[in-house]
Amino acid sequence: MTTRVKICGLTRSADVAAAVKAGADAIGFVFTVRSKRCVDSSAAKKLVREVPAFVSRVGLFMDQDAKKVAHVLEQVPLSLLQFHGSESADFCRQFGLPYIKAISMGPGQDVSMMGEAFHDAAGLLLDSHEPGGAGGTGKVFDWTGIPELCRPLVLAGGLTPENVARAVQQVNPWAVDVSSGVEDAPGLKNVEKMNTFIKEAKREY
Repeated sequence: MTTRVKICGLTRSADVAAAVKAGADAIGFVFTVRSKRCVDSSAAKKLVREVPAFVSRVGLFMDQDAKKVAHVLEQVPLSLLQFHGSESADFCRQFGLPYIKAISMGPGQDVSMMGEAFHDAAGLLLDSHEPGGAGGTGKVFDWTGIPELCRPLVLAGGLTPENVARAVQQVNPWAVDVSSGVEDAPGLKNVEKMNTFIKEAKREY
């Protein structure tokens, strides 16, 4: 199986085009103001225009109220939602789009229980961010402690062009999600790093 790749935290049109050209399966836009990679609806609407058919357009939210999420959706044609906060499954599913739920791989986290709670998620994203954090920390968590999940696994947290191939071999995730690992600065992607990351993630063994 070829591992899917999502490049998250895009803020520039040129970076969107470069990620698509490199072979990204999904492009992520961050809508939480807690993140240095946050874009507003107006900017995201323009960036989404650069995303061609068959590449997913993902919106990242964290503990925002339903009206805020709906407002973004009225302006930005997203195809997948990604929730990084304490949102319930009922909250995540109310918008009529497939969603991904992020799970912080911190001490005491019951990943299997979270997977059961979000049994209709399109995927469960395991990240190294602290509870209440927006991701993009550049930190790796212990991959050996990942249990069997009932939904497709999306691996995030500290992935880079240097370690993603090892991560794919060890974890065998459905997809990998990267942000800071392919940047020169928050929200400013490095084309060479994106190309290498995607090549390494999709390498056949």
